[in-house]
Amino acid sequence: MQSADQVEANGSHVSTAGFKTGPWYRIQCPTTVLAALVKAGEYEDLYVGTNLSTIPRARFEQCWWYRCEFDVTDICEVETTLLEFDGINYGANIYVNGRLIANARQVHGAFRRFCFDISKWVHQGVNVLAVEVSPPRPGDFSTGFVDWNPPSPDLNMGIFRPVTLRGCQSISIDNPFVQVDLDTETLDKADLTVSAELCNHGNRPVTGVLRGSIESICFEQTVTLRAGQQIKVEFTPAEYRELHVLQPRIWWPHDLGEPNLYELNLDFYVDEVVSDTCQTRFGMRQVEDYFNEAGHRGFKINGRQVLIRAGGWTDDMLLADTPEKLQAQIQYVKHMNLNCIRLEGFWGTDHTLYDLCDAYGILIMVGWSCHWEHEQYLGKPVDNRFGGVASPGDIELIAKSWRDQVVWLRNHASVFAWTVASDKVPHPDLERRYIEIFEQYDATRPYLASTGGVGSEQAIIGTDVVVSDLSGPTGVKMLGPYAYTPPIYWYEDTERGGAYGFNTETGPGAQVPVLSSLKQMLPADKRWPINEGWHFHCGLNEFATLDRTCQALEKRYGPSNTLEAFAQKAQVLNYELIRPMFEAFRVQKGRATGIVQWMLNAAWPKMYWQLYDWYLMPTGAFYGTKKACEPVQLIYNYAKRSIHLVNDAPHAYENLSVHIRVLDLHARDIFLHSLEANAAPLSSQALLTLPECPDITQTSFLD
Repeated sequence: MQSADQVEANGSHVSTAGFKTGPWYRIQCPTTVLAALVKAGEYEDLYVGTNLSTIPRARFEQCWWYRCEFDVTDICEVETTLLEFDGINYGANIYVNGRLIANARQVHGAFRRFCFDISKWVHQGVNVLAVEVSPPRPGDFSTGFVDWNPPSPDLNMGIFRPVTLRGCQSISIDNPFVQVDLDTETLDKADLTVSAELCNHGNRPVTGVLRGSIESICFEQTVTLRAGQQIKVEFTPAEYRELHVLQPRIWWPHDLGEPNLYELNLDFYVDEVVSDTCQTRFGMRQVEDYFNEAGHRGFKINGRQVLIRAGGWTDDMLLADTPEKLQAQIQYVKHMNLNCIRLEGFWGTDHTLYDLCDAYGILIMVGWSCHWEHEQYLGKPVDNRFGGVASPGDIELIAKSWRDQVVWLRNHASVFAWTVASDKVPHPDLERRYIEIFEQYDATRPYLASTGGVGSEQAIIGTDVVVSDLSGPTGVKMLGPYAYTPPIYWYEDTERGGAYGFNTETGPGAQVPVLSSLKQMLPADKRWPINEGWHFHCGLNEFATLDRTCQALEKRYGPSNTLEAFAQKAQVLNYELIRPMFEAFRVQKGRATGIVQWMLNAAWPKMYWQLYDWYLMPTGAFYGTKKACEPVQLIYNYAKRSIHLVNDAPHAYENLSVHIRVLDLHARDIFLHSLEANAAPLSSQALLTLPECPDITQTSFLD
């Protein structure tokens, strides 16, 4: 990899075998430009203090070259060589062996996917691929972190998803898909519809057999393709009885059952010789949405209403997450008893994140980010109602991008809902395109025209009504809060972010990391007292300081005179504030259908919105969430002074012994009560209301 201003040669020369790359950076692709430079040791301690602000952005305002030599030793064994790009940010001129095969007018858009037949340009022995990547400019629909943290200095430019070289004979198999129609009444049978796209890359008609298998289930179909023809081949249960499956192993979210998975294998044979083959994993499960009596949307998995308990996900700032770090985070999600993550943006540099959620039984809500809906982040004027995607050209680009992402992800059982907008709604012309895409490529999931609501406590979302002209109200809300919020709020509020409906992003504010992390991210001379070095690691706009959190912490727990004292109190506050948020939604399940903590994780070391930090150190909020979401739990309703028994398990618990006591600061009993109770599956019930205790004159504890 090398900056274009350091390369005098043109693309034809750069992509020839004799080109000298002595001073170039040796990288492992996929990678953004800055991630590669950091790995090469050019920038150290990037996230410490304010070091990030010292990186010159001008360096990334020009093109960068990616170059790879690859050896084709079996070129005579295949007729077709395909070159596939899953993600380039933002545009690219692509050269193979001295020839320009696609230019930046054709290859642009961070979320487009491209495939090129390069059969006539590759040869036996050493071949060269060179890609001249151009950066995103203001107004481009790129990746972004909104107000969560600063943008990466390179704006994540580069080849950030895999580049794949495929060999096949004349017929290729692409985009396999398994649609599942599960009997949600009995759960004992499912109908499968299997499809795939075939393409004839040759110059003559071809007749062959497409054969598929799912464990012991086998099916096949004879197909004829004209020269250059691309068709969709489908196997339906009406025509193939084998696809009517009895006693399927169902995929469940981890809190309701086992996340069982199957593998589909497809092979295309011409005269009993394999032309191409592919495999994909999928799960047999059914997703539905519903609206409760108050008009709030909820979701069902396999016929069962599921209270969504989620956190908002972000990738690493440099898009440099490792498989090991991703696995640790998804294990954290399960450990905290959460059942979902929300991706505001199509995160992931490959399928690893989605594969992990499939395997661990974690639901995913995925779709576009509000990064494109506000001029501050997009870099060009936006429509007050529809955001930045409003012109015919932009609508065409984003519709194609959406199609590419849906096809890329649709086999993942964990993906249960598509969100085509965040704070606003799509332009009607764009939403029509989305609807067409769903009808053609994935009719198995609900979609949300927006995750937004009207206004918020911090007045940062806007005042426009978030209702689609085509699909109407979304039935979800995004009304905050996002800053310090006392425990009683979630029970008392009935107009904004309280425990009713589906709150697609909210939280009790800043979640300061633990002491060891603070010492890692802050230079010794900037650790205490709180200063601009801390603020650099806060959010943007209203969230650029810790003032509101510090004020609440001091009033609640007293002043802090040292870093150690502040860090300890911050973890107590983190725990105390997050636990009642999740608990309130569980107590009021039915009326409440979902809650997404903003946020789950961190793109870099930060002070705001995280259950664990960038170093993977849990905050107090991590343990507050884990306790709040225990499958069977006694929960205190702050507003009504009542004790509730909540059971999120799919089975009942009978003859439970419940013991309740209130203690004073000296651990003396003020109130004692015991009773027997039964907990129905997926239920919430009030057991008793605590009496007024005259002995309580100060802080007390409920056990």
